[in-house]
This record gives sequence, structure tokens and C-alpha cells, in this order.
Amino acid sequence: MGTNNKNILTMRFGFYSSLSLTILTIITFGFAMIAIPPAGPYCPGDCMSYPYPDILSYYPRDYYWMYMAVFQLVAYLIFIIANHFNVLHERRIFSFISVAFALISTTVLLADYYIQFAVVPISVMKGETEGIALITQYNGHGVFVVLEELGYFMMSISFLFLGLAFAMKNRLERTIRWILIVPFVITVFSFVFYSIKFGIDRDYRFEVAAISFNWVMIIVAGILLSIYFKRAIKLIK
Repeated sequence: MGTNNKNILTMRFGFYSSLSLTILTIITFGFAMIAIPPAGPYCPGDCMSYPYPDILSYYPRDYYWMYMAVFQLVAYLIFIIANHFNVLHERRIFSFISVAFALISTTVLLADYYIQFAVVPISVMKGETEGIALITQYNGHGVFVVLEELGYFMMSISFLFLGLAFAMKNRLERTIRWILIVPFVITVFSFVFYSIKFGIDRDYRFEVAAISFNWVMIIVAGILLSIYFKRAIKLIK
């Protein structure tokens, strides 16, 4: 990235989008940490199993983080687009690809989360439970989990290409670049690891890993990019 031919509006957009995404991710992460899975390999005890009859016992506690994730995903997409308009022109091929994968990730995850908290609880409340076991978040090989796997895989790819958009002119830019690239590498490694160890019955192990890698990276990169844009704004002024 560079400050030449950049106006202060796009820099400020970059700063506030980085800061907002960091804050929303921390909040979302906090709510997700209290939603301890009552089913699957990480269940601490008194676990549910198919057809997951006690879904309402964990409502709304296990759904708060999804509400926050909706706002976080909107901030993520704005963050990616803001960075696209702040990279050097010759490296925008990378940032544009990043935007494309971010759109895929956001679409998949927004649909996944909205369906989960808008459809599952009310359907169970009304006794309309046919097919719920397939889409509930507690099913480790259900629709919710596999869509999260897909969504966060696409997110890691979007960060990979965003990282490649950095020109590495100084230490801060080099650090940001590699931090953005790391989640893709770790996500691919964890997918291969869990697939080899558990086959197609990996449950939600990879999903949890992919979310954690991407969210931790967002927090770290968001802070560093906030610093980067703050410095760039001062240079323009």
C-alpha cells in the first residue's frame, strides 16, 4: 500500500472499518465462547444426540453470537472493500479477487446464521421439528456446520489475496501481509489434518478451528491496519 494519490476519505474509511471490525469480532468471539456446544466432540457433559430434542434449553444463549456475527460480517465486507480502494493501483488485481471471495463468504455465512436463529427456534417452539436435526447448529455434520466450513474457507482465501495486495514497503506492511496470509495456510493444514484423522466424520472440529484462526487474525490485523491508516492519514494532512 501507499499514500500517493489517495484521498483522506478512503483512508478514514479504512481506519474506521478496521477499528469497527476488530471491536465487533472481539464482542462476537466473547459471546461465542459462552456458547459451549452441548453436543459433539467438545461437549463438556450432559450432551445431546440425534435428533437433538433439547434445542430450546439452549435458546437464546447459544444464538447471541450469531446475531453479533451478522454485524461483524457486514463490517468484514466493508473492511475488504475499503482496503481494495487503498491499495496501489498495480496490486488491485489481488484486492479485487479478495473482494470476490469476501462476497462469497459473506453471502454463505449471513444466510447460514440468519436461517439458524430465525428458523430453528421458532420451528421447534411450534412443534415443527421435521428436518430440524439436519440444519441445527448442534449437528456436527449438518447443513449449518458445513456452510460455516465453506464460508470461513472462503474468508481465509479473501485474506490471502488481501495480504498479497500489500507492497511490503516497511515493517508494518510486511507484518500485516503475513498475518493476513497465515489463516489460509493454517486453515488448509487443519482441513487436511482433520480429514486424514477423522475422514468425513470430522464433526465440527474443523469448523471451530477455521472460525478461531480467522477471528484471531481479524483482531490482530484489524489493530495493525488501524495503526497503518492512522499513520497514513497523518502523512496526508
